[in-house]
Amino acid sequence: MVDVSAKEIVKRTAAAYGKIRLQKETMDIVKANLMKKGDVLAVAKIAGIMAAKKTEELIPLCHCLNLEHVDVNFILADDGIEITSQVITSGKTGVEMEALTAVSVAALTIYDMCKAVDKKMHIENVYLVEKKKEEIK
Repeated sequence: MVDVSAKEIVKRTAAAYGKIRLQKETMDIVKANLMKKGDVLAVAKIAGIMAAKKTEELIPLCHCLNLEHVDVNFILADDGIEITSQVITSGKTGVEMEALTAVSVAALTIYDMCKAVDKKMHIENVYLVEKKKEEIK
């Protein structure tokens, strides 16, 4: 693990993006909230938040962070669902991995909930949109 003991505590923010492509028929089921496993977006949002909080258990050598804010949001399109996350902490190391993990697990949760009706789904373009740090005032 990287030694961050000499670093200053600052506010750190990271945002990530990803997309899961689904067939139009599957999107119609998701939009109507008729998936047999339940409310796809509500479950995926909670899964993404939980995943961000557990990142240090999933990714070797990640620091354990006290997250102050995690949000996961969705944009519905005819060809799939765009997923965004934002994670904030005050600490000595960034929250990029937490933001990326939130998007990835949200996408995997959507995949799991829709796999019975859509065999052509695929997850794509998971990437870090932004990371920043600012002094705490």
